[in-house]
Amino acid sequence: MNKWNEKRRLRICLVGPTYPYRGGISHYNTCLAIELMKRHDVHAVNFRRLYPDFLFPGKTQYDESDNPLIIPSERIIDSLNLFTWIRAGFRIAGLRPDVIIVQWWHPYFALALFKICQIPRIMRRGKIIFLCHNVVPHERSPVDRLLSRLAFSASQGFIVQSVEDRDNLLRIRKNARVAIHPHPIYDFFKRSDITREEARRRIDAGDEKLLLFFGYIRSYKGLRYLIEAMPSILERVNARLLVVGEFYEEKESYLSRVHELGLSHVIQFEDRYVSNEEVESFFAACDLVVLPYVSATQSGIVQIAFAFDRPVVVTDVGGLPEVVSSGKTGFIVPPSSSEALSEAVVKFFAEAWAEKMEPHFEKEKERFSWASMVDAVEELLAGM
Repeated sequence: MNKWNEKRRLRICLVGPTYPYRGGISHYNTCLAIELMKRHDVHAVNFRRLYPDFLFPGKTQYDESDNPLIIPSERIIDSLNLFTWIRAGFRIAGLRPDVIIVQWWHPYFALALFKICQIPRIMRRGKIIFLCHNVVPHERSPVDRLLSRLAFSASQGFIVQSVEDRDNLLRIRKNARVAIHPHPIYDFFKRSDITREEARRRIDAGDEKLLLFFGYIRSYKGLRYLIEAMPSILERVNARLLVVGEFYEEKESYLSRVHELGLSHVIQFEDRYVSNEEVESFFAACDLVVLPYVSATQSGIVQIAFAFDRPVVVTDVGGLPEVVSSGKTGFIVPPSSSEALSEAVVKFFAEAWAEKMEPHFEKEKERFSWASMVDAVEELLAGM
């Protein structure tokens, strides 16, 4: 038994977005809070303003789902207001937490998180752990390293979710106390035992093999390579590609290329943020989830796919090979290669790999549980 389970319940303060904000970081923070609450007392300090509207590329920052994932939280932090950072810092210190867990994903928040953490650290009110989603951002600027180093100086321990992110962290803060745990599974989207056929009726899909690209669209996601792979795939597989997610960059070039390749009838775009209750239909309906990323540290999309026992094709970048067992839960291919994507997709269907992979998902999901992430937090604390 983990030694923390033999002691009193800890007072834990979580710092990061949760409802009413949407997206992966908010979902992650909320799922972690729910699991932590099973063992400890948790207080969530949330944002009252996350991004200013002019910096947010999507249509809205807020979760408009009919069934959002909600925990109690105290909305204090305005990412642009120094006084709210100070207020949040004193509020956290006043809670007298044993540990403060801070969600880290972008240097934009570095100044705010540094100031917030500085106050309880000076007052010796709790150990501080940064839980890193991306140690460095996908689209980088010259000041990112400086801002990250400042924020990281406030933390006494780190949890990262891939070896690449551990190496990135140690380049910024040498000798950091760091633990690695893979991104846990996003099983809260699985709300029923909907069949593949019923899911396809919900999204008006046909009988073809269905490939799914899911998540917002930016250049590092590599969607262009998957589009370029489709003609070769179609020569051997009766397939369709469903692209579900908001465009965070110029959309027209993607549509133009689809038109040039004569693929408009087999590639469908859902250019929007999908509500929580709709996610199930897309993943239950598809046969294969494809992540053609050019760069990555980890991805919550893989963990949604696994929740629905859906195999994946991922590229050999960042932490993706650490969570996908080749030949068991998916295939791993070289990045920036339409040919490699095509061959993997064709092989998956031609050799009936869905049936071969199906028995492996339950075992693989054990290592991605939220309980094991809480274990990782407790083990890191035990050594601090």
